[in-house]
Amino acid sequence: MTSSEVTRSAERPPRTGRRWPSVAAFLAVLAAALALVATPLWIMRPFEPQSAADMARAHAMLRLAPWVSLLALAAAAALAWRLWPAARWPGRAALAAALLIAGAAAWLARQNVFQWPFPPVLHPGYASAGTAAFVDPGEPVLAIDVHGDAAAYPVAQVAFHHVVEDVVGGTPLIVTY
Repeated sequence: MTSSEVTRSAERPPRTGRRWPSVAAFLAVLAAALALVATPLWIMRPFEPQSAADMARAHAMLRLAPWVSLLALAAAAALAWRLWPAARWPGRAALAAALLIAGAAAWLARQNVFQWPFPPVLHPGYASAGTAAFVDPGEPVLAIDVHGDAAAYPVAQVAFHHVVEDVVGGTPLIVTY
């Protein structure tokens, strides 16, 4: 062996078939993290029929997801650390991309993605009944009177947002439709 061959062999561990179990474990951990986040989203699709058993499984997964996704991210990072020295740049790029995906799964596990399309109205604006041009005559509203303080919420707007947080007559309310 020449000195350059000795130097090159010292820089990189030999490429053997022993890394495939680590690669398989890495891919399994990544798939589990993604499944843990994606499965409840698939089960709990709006306007699709769901069984009580499916909903119970989806909610159980949502409760476990924040912690299990962190464990999966840690396991993926440990396996990537083990695979990194033997990988060339395409493999290292794939490892880095996969770690980003595992990190995204851990982040998504802590989000309420079901609320994203329907942000709650946290600070509703008000208009008197005579000047509320955005409400057509005869349009249904949800109305409440608490201690002489009255408010009305157009059903069309509440239906889009699903939730309006408000205070009427000193009483905190959650208005929903």
